[in-house]
Amino acid sequence: MMNGFHEVRFPLRIALGTVGGPGIRTDITLLSNGRESRNARWRSTRRRYDAGSGVKSLDDLYQVLAFFEARGGQLNGFRFRDPVDYRSGAPGQPVTPLDQVIGTGDGVRQDFQLLKRYEDAGGASVRAIEKPVAGSLVMAVDGASLPAGAFSLDETSGLVTIVSGPPSVDASVTAGFEFDVPVRFDSDRIEIDLSLFQAGRIPTIPLVEIAP
Repeated sequence: MMNGFHEVRFPLRIALGTVGGPGIRTDITLLSNGRESRNARWRSTRRRYDAGSGVKSLDDLYQVLAFFEARGGQLNGFRFRDPVDYRSGAPGQPVTPLDQVIGTGDGVRQDFQLLKRYEDAGGASVRAIEKPVAGSLVMAVDGASLPAGAFSLDETSGLVTIVSGPPSVDASVTAGFEFDVPVRFDSDRIEIDLSLFQAGRIPTIPLVEIAP
């Protein structure tokens, strides 16, 4: 049986209590002059979470077990809502069609990949968003909001098509959206000791980001 991806979301209430976030791998070599040579082994970050911290009751634990069984352990990926980073803008701000620049018109192109940019005065990183949340997308071209019927969205890949026609040359294409992270279980076992759980010790339920 081949691995796949199930377009279902990890239980949201449990996800909101998890711990974790992005990580990256960097090689650091100490040179003879005392300086460091640093080289990024990964081109982008990869997120890891522990969902065990979101389990607060036996009902929660059973819900995770059922979800684990339905995914076949590590075999199939699924959607996960990052408790902090799940919108095109900041968590406390409403989604707007001007949140993220996802492309520039050339008079021909109609397809654009959803993107999220992380930047400050020192640098920037661009992340492809491949699991947008259905019904959350709003868009604009050169600052003018597009009506809902003017664009379509592939919710399994994050690819947007402006069906009303290609944006004009140099027109800025922007979007706002909510999104999930594609993940899988990072273990083929979930070990439960009810005596420890009832005493306050939670199980470890590791999740890791994947390319869907």
